[in-house]
Amino acid sequence: MTIEFDESLVTGNETIDAQHKELIERIAKLITCCEQNRGKLEAIKVLDFLSDYVEYHFSAEEKLQEEAEYPGIAEHKEKHAEFKQAVKELYEMLEEVEGPTEEFVNAVKKNVLDWLLVHIKGFDCSVASYINMKSDPNMI
Repeated sequence: MTIEFDESLVTGNETIDAQHKELIERIAKLITCCEQNRGKLEAIKVLDFLSDYVEYHFSAEEKLQEEAEYPGIAEHKEKHAEFKQAVKELYEMLEEVEGPTEEFVNAVKKNVLDWLLVHIKGFDCSVASYINMKSDPNMI
């Protein structure tokens, strides 16, 4: 399975866009690792990086929202918590088996990849629009 960062995911914030690109690349790496049966240890390593990077990225996004006084920040933080829970559940799935199963790969695709794509196109692009309009009222 191939997934790449494309124009539909651009928020206009270079830092956030670069982080989204990195997240998508890492999720693709996790899926590839699992589909190629590279084993549980390799999947855990990629999942560890993904988990740490998500913390870093969500913190950066939330800081931008706080600075911009984004009115939807509480809901956005709830969505981030949902994603973190999905990653935690992936760890739990891996603990129970010898290696990544088809069920695990499907969970990564649905609960991580699909979630992230929808989140970026919806929530993150809305935040970016709000910040852009706030910084340049002529955009309204």
